[in-house]
Amino acid sequence: MTALIDTCVIIDLLQKREPFFEDAHALFIAAANNQYEGCISAKSVTDVYYLMHRFLHDDYKTRKALDTLFKLFSILDTTELDCRKALLSPVRDYEDALMAETAYRSNVDCIITRNIKDYSKARISVVAPHDFLDTLTHP
Repeated sequence: MTALIDTCVIIDLLQKREPFFEDAHALFIAAANNQYEGCISAKSVTDVYYLMHRFLHDDYKTRKALDTLFKLFSILDTTELDCRKALLSPVRDYEDALMAETAYRSNVDCIITRNIKDYSKARISVVAPHDFLDTLTHP
């Protein structure tokens, strides 16, 4: 199974945001243990850099966090076509629509996010971190 990890889940882990940290941590561990194939979008990479740099105020530590992400997850390119389709998407938030279009084109099985309702009209399955973890332990 291939899952695209939404930016909010990545930040939950990296910034140890409660009460979301535990599920995010379990997702990262499951990816490291090859229980699923995790990926992130290229667009998420820039968002994660920006948010982590503001949080840490340290370029070296921020880049080190990105390096860890790159070791755990593959990176999906966002194409011009994804950008254009996101404009026409029924997903209201453009950034979420762009993530959904990238995932759909890349044949990802689902997007893991805490923002389920934001993706309610996406053409791809969207699951909460806890629910995804349940599928790994109870297939």
